[in-house]
Amino acid sequence: MFIDFFFLLRRAGVPVSTTEFLALCQGLKAGLARNSLHGFYVLARATLIKRAEHFDLYDQVFAAYFKDRPFQPERTSSQLHDDLLAWLEEAADLPVPTAEELAKLERMNLDELRQAFEDRLAEQDERHDGGNRWIGTGGTSPFGHSGHNPAGIRVGGASQNRSAVQVATERRFRNLRTDLVLDTRQISLALRKLRDLAREGRADELDLDATIEATGKNAGDIELVFRPPRHNRLKLLLLMDVGGSMTPHTHLTSLLFSAANRAHHFQAFEAYYFHNCFYETLYTDMERRQGKPTAEVLAAVDDSWRCVVVGDAAMAPTELTAPGGAIDYYHFNEESGWTWLNRLAERVPRTAWINPDDPRWWGSYTTRQIGQLFEMFPLTLEGLDQAISAIR
Repeated sequence: MFIDFFFLLRRAGVPVSTTEFLALCQGLKAGLARNSLHGFYVLARATLIKRAEHFDLYDQVFAAYFKDRPFQPERTSSQLHDDLLAWLEEAADLPVPTAEELAKLERMNLDELRQAFEDRLAEQDERHDGGNRWIGTGGTSPFGHSGHNPAGIRVGGASQNRSAVQVATERRFRNLRTDLVLDTRQISLALRKLRDLAREGRADELDLDATIEATGKNAGDIELVFRPPRHNRLKLLLLMDVGGSMTPHTHLTSLLFSAANRAHHFQAFEAYYFHNCFYETLYTDMERRQGKPTAEVLAAVDDSWRCVVVGDAAMAPTELTAPGGAIDYYHFNEESGWTWLNRLAERVPRTAWINPDDPRWWGSYTTRQIGQLFEMFPLTLEGLDQAISAIR
């Protein structure tokens, strides 16, 4: 009699498997339900439900099956997410709005934009292309991709007009390689200028020049002179912007990361990823799924460190200035990116921002603001030399 209950749970979107159903049957055979409906409710929930967020849906299905309560399975948010991305998989070939039409578009603030997006998600039930309201492709709607809107939320697709305030989609990246050798030699030579060499530790390294001089003064009797070995005392923090408008610069960033990752350059070396602007977390992988609290990273460094930030500094102004302005729609930052950038500047005063974009494109609001906080250099060998000279 419980097979129909099992399939009703699955139709409702509860991810139950036959293995879990067999575990429920074994529990019933062992008498764990204590011959009561309440006992069965507890046993079934314990064996069938793996995540707390499915408890409410389980209760609805249980009441509908055993107590004849009305229940109509609806699409879950994950199903809606899959449907939406399927609708947006291919962009329709649609006309481009004129400059006059674009000038008439209304800009919503971030809170209004997020609320409108949630409303569209709840209401939309089919694909749309070329409109000005629904989540779709083309057109002037602030939601979707491949369209034209001065400030919207991109869903799916690839960045084209670089005007999205936030992006609501899954991220897929490959970590920057650490084994690149070709073309890294010049970058390595530039980074070597950062070295802060000092002799530390026990005097167990033979000083050949001093030994020859002492032996000569000693009438030819060999007198060995030892000295402490030289160590590089430099500590470097490398922060790299990845994804979005930085994708075309991945190769150059990979070269820099590969050269900097050679541990013999520095006494200490830490590298982290972010996207556009960093907030409460700095990530150890490009997918930005694993990371460390930014406060913890900053607490571990001081003014003896140098910092190099690699990024184009191009983003929506709200990403830099507003709580909740992070480009990732599903990430709410309680403090603005500008707050965190200032904390970095206070903690590591010798910080250089390396921008891979052509300097002719550095005129955006966010680029100018960040350029006032950190000295900015192009991602060229000459620019890298200048950046290293500045933070030495």
